[in-house]
Amino acid sequence: MADQLPSKHTYAGDVVNVETHHEESDVNVRALIWFMVVFIVFAVVMHVAIYLLYRFYRNIERGAAANAPLTSVAMPQGADVPPTPRLQPFPNRLPDNDVVPPTRNTPVTDMIDMRESENQRLGTYGWVDQQHGVVHIPIEQAKKLALRSGVYQVNPGTPQPSNPVTPAPNHP
Repeated sequence: MADQLPSKHTYAGDVVNVETHHEESDVNVRALIWFMVVFIVFAVVMHVAIYLLYRFYRNIERGAAANAPLTSVAMPQGADVPPTPRLQPFPNRLPDNDVVPPTRNTPVTDMIDMRESENQRLGTYGWVDQQHGVVHIPIEQAKKLALRSGVYQVNPGTPQPSNPVTPAPNHP
């Protein structure tokens, strides 16, 4: 069959297609540049439009928030002032307009005083309810009594106290 083809379609034994031509360009650069320009202009216009829309809605919300209350529940009488004691180093005003002078206590000194009173109560004997005969004992004494009475079980690896303590009397 190759011998039936006209000679103008062959070149040195290769088949040549006469409809095939040299391409002038692979990419249409002018169309690509126009696409990029239109894309950038569209992006800028959309950003400006979204920003203006944002400012419009923000102004609407600010106006609505300034005019509307935050809640529909009415604030009770005197709820704007916290109950006494208020900030400790500052004077307080009572309901009948009497001024209570500021105390020298601060939250730090109050915490120190509270810890001292707790440690004093945990380390001494005293009455809880004298009418019913209820007392409190030092915490270390209470731990030893609890271990000796069997309320708590001691691990085998824990050393036992060497001298058992006798229970304290019910009255100090």
